[in-house]
Amino acid sequence: MSNKKLSSPLGEANVPLLSPKEEYEEPQTLTTKVLIESKKLWHIVGPAIFSRITSFSMMVITQIFAGHLGDLELAAISIALNVIVGFDFGLLLGMASGLETLCGQAFGAKQYHMLGVYMQRSWIVLFICCILLLPMFLFATPLLRALGQPEDVAVLSGEVTMWMIPLHFSLAFQFPLNRFLQCQLKTAAIAWVSLIGFFIHTFVSWLFVFKLQLGVIGAAATLNFSWGFLMVGQFVYTVYGGCPLTWKGFSMEAFSGLWEFLKLSAGSGVMLCLESWYYKILILMTGNLPNADIAVDALSICMNINTLEFMIPLSFFAATGVRVANELGAGNGKGAKFATIVAMLTSLAIGLFFWVLIVALHKKIGFIFSTSKPVLDEVDNLSLLLAFTILLNSIQPVLSGVAVGSGWQSYVAYINLGCYYIIGIPLGFLMGWYFNQGVMGIWAGMIFGGSATQTIILCWITLRCNWEKEAEKAKLRLSKWSDK
Repeated sequence: MSNKKLSSPLGEANVPLLSPKEEYEEPQTLTTKVLIESKKLWHIVGPAIFSRITSFSMMVITQIFAGHLGDLELAAISIALNVIVGFDFGLLLGMASGLETLCGQAFGAKQYHMLGVYMQRSWIVLFICCILLLPMFLFATPLLRALGQPEDVAVLSGEVTMWMIPLHFSLAFQFPLNRFLQCQLKTAAIAWVSLIGFFIHTFVSWLFVFKLQLGVIGAAATLNFSWGFLMVGQFVYTVYGGCPLTWKGFSMEAFSGLWEFLKLSAGSGVMLCLESWYYKILILMTGNLPNADIAVDALSICMNINTLEFMIPLSFFAATGVRVANELGAGNGKGAKFATIVAMLTSLAIGLFFWVLIVALHKKIGFIFSTSKPVLDEVDNLSLLLAFTILLNSIQPVLSGVAVGSGWQSYVAYINLGCYYIIGIPLGFLMGWYFNQGVMGIWAGMIFGGSATQTIILCWITLRCNWEKEAEKAKLRLSKWSDK
């Protein structure tokens, strides 16, 4: 296999996109092999962390500007983003992850033109999904009423959500573009577009809320501009010379094999949604405890810290999926296995660092968000659970990345359903209510009953994996999909 280096107009690092089998078979030292693989891994992880943090910050900035308008406005924006848009993000992002399997393996197999075809199929499938999800935006107010939200919050959240419909449809195009670029290591392009989008969002938020005084509607509408820019920026880069090997223009091939593509996307969507909803259910369960105000405030602080740190494991999820898919597509089972080991050990080392940091600073981490002594004391009580959650999160996303890179999404979706919703949530309920352990019991039950069990099962599956057989499956999968 050629070790040709690709470059881009944005000056991306000249990292060999794929390692030939010989790279793992030549008499190199283990240290050299690790350094080579780490360089490829961080070529994806670094920009991915940056782009995820900037994207997450856009949502935070919108809530900050809404908070300056009033408590009702902040509540409305927060509910709209966390419930309606949060569900939308999770499902569409998960469905777009199905593209990582096909694009990553096709790139490894040098079937470059098929990446553009797969992306167009993903656009079609996700656009249809957006149409089916549109009633959730149109009828957000009665939906939020049914979920128990106060009338004034439900009404204003419904109005805010209506102004996010352009954002809703832009995700159907932006998420596949992101995966398309990521699978061929065009990560610098993603990072630059994200940075510019962040500055655009900050400026437009200031303009709409403070200068034009458009209120909470203006705060919500800013997301259409910033996320719309992400979509347009990545599309312009793709079409106008950024991806000469993989973008050959629009093709009628995109309309074939849509049903099979939908099944793959649905499996990815369910797999990731079952994970993302799990800890949202933790907050809902805690909110139903007696005198839950302090517990909910403390848990929200812990979840904010967890979410921010989770940008790192999510980036390893993306990088592992790309590396495994690339190597399997190239027929290099040993390379896929080695990429998995390096990604796992690197992510685990980072997780251990944050575990130690939180254990050492358990009395101080809450000061970032609150000065209330009861809340800070409860955060201190929950800090050990937060530390173990972060440690498990350093392992599980890498294993999920292996699943995406190998095409195991539907299989892992069943594992997630069983571990999280058949074991974890019932155990959390028993610990919290039956054994009167409160929020600590709920969280501990969900961590050690659900997350830990799922991680152990995925570790066992990965350890038993026949990587050469997976490389053969990738070859057969690409042959099948290229005919559709």
